[in-house]
Amino acid sequence: MTQYRVTSSRRIKARASRVYATIADYEKQHPHIVPLEYFRRLEVLEGGVGAGTRTRVEMRVLGSTRVFEQVVTEPEPGRVIMESNQDGSGVTTFTVEPADGGESAEVTIATDLMSRPGLGGYVERILASWVFPRIYRKELAQLSNYLARQV
Repeated sequence: MTQYRVTSSRRIKARASRVYATIADYEKQHPHIVPLEYFRRLEVLEGGVGAGTRTRVEMRVLGSTRVFEQVVTEPEPGRVIMESNQDGSGVTTFTVEPADGGESAEVTIATDLMSRPGLGGYVERILASWVFPRIYRKELAQLSNYLARQV
């Protein structure tokens, strides 16, 4: 198995604490920032805000639907929140850094994935490296728009 990373970043005009709180609220706010054409369902199984939250996600990418459960941790509360797939297939990290003297936040979504060996794994890595940043750019745009509407 080969590990690889896909990532995307965006500067968002909102305080880092507000951005982080929105991402960490899986019960009320996070569902508004995920692109519905990819994330068909986001169900909170336990908790709902920050560390200890457990979710079930249904995701449709390239014609294939996958359902997986995640556990949320906060390795650096207020700065880094992490979603770990229970099956060990991937870990998605949201990193929120203050920018522009605190008036904005630099937000990075990064996923570490494991691919199969051989040609199938190579194709999987190529497709994921193309599709996931596209999904994350949409998610970051929705996050920015959501926060702009909340003012």
